[in-house]
Amino acid sequence: MITIKDVFEDYRQQINGIYDTKETEAVTLLVVAEVTGLSRASIKAFPEKELTEDQAAQIKNILTELKTGKPIQYIFGIAEFYGLPFKVNSFVLIPRPETEELVEWILFGAGERRKAKGERFSVLDIGTGSGCIAISLKKNLADADVSAIDISKGALETAKENALLNEVEVNFILADILNIGPGKEEAQYDIIVSNPPYVTLDDKKQMHSNVTDFEPHTALFVPEHDPLIFYRAIADFALSNLIAGGLLFFEINENLGNETVELLAGKGFKNIELRKDMSGRDRMIKAQF
Repeated sequence: MITIKDVFEDYRQQINGIYDTKETEAVTLLVVAEVTGLSRASIKAFPEKELTEDQAAQIKNILTELKTGKPIQYIFGIAEFYGLPFKVNSFVLIPRPETEELVEWILFGAGERRKAKGERFSVLDIGTGSGCIAISLKKNLADADVSAIDISKGALETAKENALLNEVEVNFILADILNIGPGKEEAQYDIIVSNPPYVTLDDKKQMHSNVTDFEPHTALFVPEHDPLIFYRAIADFALSNLIAGGLLFFEINENLGNETVELLAGKGFKNIELRKDMSGRDRMIKAQF
């Protein structure tokens, strides 16, 4: 019979080239917990515990998929973000921990904005993907009107499922921000946020195949000659759709922080702040209209 200890050794030998040692252990722990229903503490405390034949077979099948480079979140079809569950598939990016930091910053900004405004306010998430930003914000700002745009029908269907899963109401809109017409209504958003595509072909060379081979390219990559194409379009949209004093938040390419700041300054945004993520990389920007 196969024990938990055997699984850890097998995974260590077979996927150590795809993940580093720490990641390999984390992935193995996640797989064993998911398949057996055991707590992580129990898994660590009882490494000699034997698995059933069915459990061993499931764990072996998952290992086969992992060896292709397929991310564990896509194998299970679920990822956690900001303490909430999100369905993920080939239409959407897997939510990243750095983006949780952006959500935290937005929530702080929303609190400040509400104090200044003292009334109901609205938020727009551009390029929502799985809906992780919009849904997390709505979950923590119950009285806010939250809307979300994406160009992908598949992504929006996934985001709608995630809104139901997390019991929140978000207004989802199918639109291409690069070809969006001028707003017919007057400016209406207090906060606009986006984590748009920002990976250049040069960046792609440094990325792991479990991202480049499995995650949707339209949500990742930008032209080498115009890496800020989405930031420019969203900034222009924000100029006519943000309420005076409203805030614009971006997740950014760590190599283009200063260029993104300059772009926003050139368009007249003020109080621009560039912030690093937990790894010390330039990762997010806040600007005021």
